[in-house]
Amino acid sequence: MATIKDVAKMAGVSTTTVSHVINKTRFVAPETEKQVRDAIQALNYSPSAVARSLKVNTTKSIGMIVTTSEAPYFAEIIHAVEEHCYRQGYSLFLCNTQNEPEKIKNHLEMLAKKRVDGVLVMCAEYTQDSLDLLANFTDIPMVVMDWGPNNQNTDIIQDNSFEGGYMATKYLIDNGHKAIGIIAGELIKTTAKTRYKGFVKAMEDANLPINPNWVMEGFFEPEDGYECMNKILRQDELPTAVFCCNDVMALGAISAIGEKGLKVPDDISIIGYDNIHASRFYSPPLTTIHQSKSRLGAQAVNLLFQRISEKSGQHEIIEMHPELVIRSSVKKCN
Repeated sequence: MATIKDVAKMAGVSTTTVSHVINKTRFVAPETEKQVRDAIQALNYSPSAVARSLKVNTTKSIGMIVTTSEAPYFAEIIHAVEEHCYRQGYSLFLCNTQNEPEKIKNHLEMLAKKRVDGVLVMCAEYTQDSLDLLANFTDIPMVVMDWGPNNQNTDIIQDNSFEGGYMATKYLIDNGHKAIGIIAGELIKTTAKTRYKGFVKAMEDANLPINPNWVMEGFFEPEDGYECMNKILRQDELPTAVFCCNDVMALGAISAIGEKGLKVPDDISIIGYDNIHASRFYSPPLTTIHQSKSRLGAQAVNLLFQRISEKSGQHEIIEMHPELVIRSSVKKCN
């Protein structure tokens, strides 16, 4: 394997000159630069990424810390981040933490040793221990995204979940549904709570009662949608429609309905939330609330790049607005 000394010898210049040509750190006469580049090509020389990073103080890589990459919604955000990094010539190190402070600490130390240019942290909720850990790593440019309403230690994602919950419920009401249930997320979490509040407000505005037997709480997993829907189906009176507060719970709910010999939307209509890629292939294709994962990922990465170049610590707000996606899982009632 060729070395920088081999390139310098073939081009008839010093290794310092070769370094300046590669890293563009000083003017080199065009004729000399051509000799160096011809030698690099002839020898198929590839500079050491580690050595180069020490000289130009960049590794063209960033780290991303997430609670889990398994959830489809976060998986699609991660894909958008990776794609945006790739187009900018950056590599991405992905770290899953399950929101455990010890894992967060170990991953941050590992990323620091790899000399990443910055770190993107994207979790749905944070423990105080996690926030304290992140605040201690001041040497690495960092974007910490939080879905919470107001956290002075993080950047904020305003996803307008209240608006989305209201929109989903109103669509059911506009289609003639009056007996409406909800399978919410864990209501101590900001995102779940605001979507639920949107549901309540839409029902109140339409002067419709909320049946407590049709209000269920899960953990944003398909198993929760399945179990919660089965609890609703055991009631003497059934809703004509159910708002599932994310698409994977809607998948579980549709499965439970099918096992009871009922059909969506003929017997019970279902509307989801998030518009994950798979939701269009559900049976039936799922009517849902769209949030742009690609736009969120790109905005988060651009903010990190800005922070890397400017070394600015000012926290920012990324705002998203939900949109209704109409497919086939909601029936219009007479």
